[in-house]
Amino acid sequence: MTEQHLDLAERVVTMCDSTASAEVTVRTGQHALTRFANSFIHQNVAETVATVSLRLSYDGRNASATTTYSPGAQRAELDQTLRSLVSRTAEAARLRPVDPEWPGLALPAPTTFTGSFDQGTAEASPGDRAALVRDFVGAAGDLETAGYCETVGQVVAFANSAGQRVAGQATWTTLDGVARTQGADASARRSASSIADLDGVVLGRRAATRARSALGAEDIDPGHYEVVLEPSCVADMVFFLAWQGFNGRAVNEGRSFVRVGEMQFDPRIQLWDDAADPRTVALPFDDEGTPKRRVDLVRDGVSVGLAHDLRTAKVAGVSSTGHGIEGGESEGALPCNLLLGTGQHDTDDLVSQMERGLLVTDLWYTRVLDPRTLVVTGLTRNGVFLVENGEVVRPVANLRFTQSYVEALGPGQVLGVGSVPEMQRHYMATYSVPPLRLASWNFTGGARG
Repeated sequence: MTEQHLDLAERVVTMCDSTASAEVTVRTGQHALTRFANSFIHQNVAETVATVSLRLSYDGRNASATTTYSPGAQRAELDQTLRSLVSRTAEAARLRPVDPEWPGLALPAPTTFTGSFDQGTAEASPGDRAALVRDFVGAAGDLETAGYCETVGQVVAFANSAGQRVAGQATWTTLDGVARTQGADASARRSASSIADLDGVVLGRRAATRARSALGAEDIDPGHYEVVLEPSCVADMVFFLAWQGFNGRAVNEGRSFVRVGEMQFDPRIQLWDDAADPRTVALPFDDEGTPKRRVDLVRDGVSVGLAHDLRTAKVAGVSSTGHGIEGGESEGALPCNLLLGTGQHDTDDLVSQMERGLLVTDLWYTRVLDPRTLVVTGLTRNGVFLVENGEVVRPVANLRFTQSYVEALGPGQVLGVGSVPEMQRHYMATYSVPPLRLASWNFTGGARG
């Protein structure tokens, strides 16, 4: 399958003007989604994707375009579609101004793995997804439930006029649901590369138990509280650390908090990006065709590395680390396969060690106020609980927070790290993160005002 994709990508390269720098990505696969609400499945949709994307550059005059195609089309029909793609992209490129940051093409280099792929997930049926939903709903009992189950499978090939030629395949799946009773709700979610690794019963029971515990939530005074953050919260934190901090573009432009070589985090914090790790999901190369490799970002609390694509690497005078993304011209390089090192305690252990604090299930509607200090504001949801003397004593109404994520993870601020990581899908990324116990989190008021 991948050889067919590579052959097609190279055909498009040969159709391009020899004076142009060409990059071609061929992508096929299926994205299927089963939604449920009021404890019933109400939608099942699937999209089959077959696209060819082309980027052309004439000495820095760049343009890109994408076309769909039918894998079963006759050669003459397909060639006509591809030549039209090449023609209109070349015409657009010649009209564009010169991009002074254009870095050139990825040079030939082999990948080190084939991708995170599971055949059962790629071929998952509506019945397979419905079975997981049924288990979730059944485990929640008489509580109202809603959510979705998705499966994604894709084969991707890349070729450019510099001779780079790589291909890979990946699958991922997510079950994400909410259970609600009398105005109290709670969520449970899990992502994996294989649908066989999802358990609807476990997730449904978790959501229902937490929702029942959240009944009768009352306001609490704002202020600084010790917290235990569950993995969904930690995934939000590491996303912003990656996007606003360890992104080579942010560092080049002087708007990142990262100072490589300094201890900016607690010694318990180990953070790295590794697309080949089975605890995450990835293709073996990035959007620019550069093979992915492990990059350490934080080691024993010290910031030690950055993520680069071809553009940011050119400015910094280093090599790309394989973190180019679609839209990287403006967004920069994004680590999409982060792993946070684990500790010795499960969530219950972390809670039992708190004298007084809050157990937080989810963060949402998070926005950066100051990238230089990574101050973020947002809200809690799906369950917040007051802990006293190591015991959960009552549910708390949702809160707004304004907190520097860097300070929250700073030296002396990480009091415990969970032993069991969870795979979390967060925007375009997949992270493996454990729960954390932190010394202080700044809650500024209730969610209603």
